[in-house]
Amino acid sequence: MTATDTSQAAAFRRQVLSPMKLRLFLMQKLPMAGLAGLRLVALTPEEAVVTVRFQFLTQNPFRSVYFACLAMAAEFASGIQAMMHVQAGGPVSMLVTKMEADFSKKAVGLISFTCSEGALIAQAVAESRATGEGRTVVATSTGTDEAGDVVAVFRITWSFRAKA
Repeated sequence: MTATDTSQAAAFRRQVLSPMKLRLFLMQKLPMAGLAGLRLVALTPEEAVVTVRFQFLTQNPFRSVYFACLAMAAEFASGIQAMMHVQAGGPVSMLVTKMEADFSKKAVGLISFTCSEGALIAQAVAESRATGEGRTVVATSTGTDEAGDVVAVFRITWSFRAKA
């Protein structure tokens, strides 16, 4: 299943894929993500890629990226897709209700989180609008290092509910 692209979603993508506009958005809505240096590399109706780099502000005492910074990037990869799909109609509230993570390798260098759950997110938002009932989606964000090795996998449960 593929997510349907809309003119509102395309306009949202143009806004957040502009580095300057993304920085302004982060400063206004997610200031900690801006301080950590999160970057939105790609955003389509189906997939988002967000990066976080090992640096002074993202480090832990073990000389790798702090798990909270990894979680922030993973959540942002799914959340930016959710925000894009919510733009295309009546108001919908969105909330993280659960997060699980598996860490498999030390996170150093540039870590890229990819979430390919756009179609599921779009479907949940559409169903909530149609029924007025809440819907949930478990979005998986997989973090890889520059060598392509998986360093962490996050499963973030999003709840969507159309507002009356």
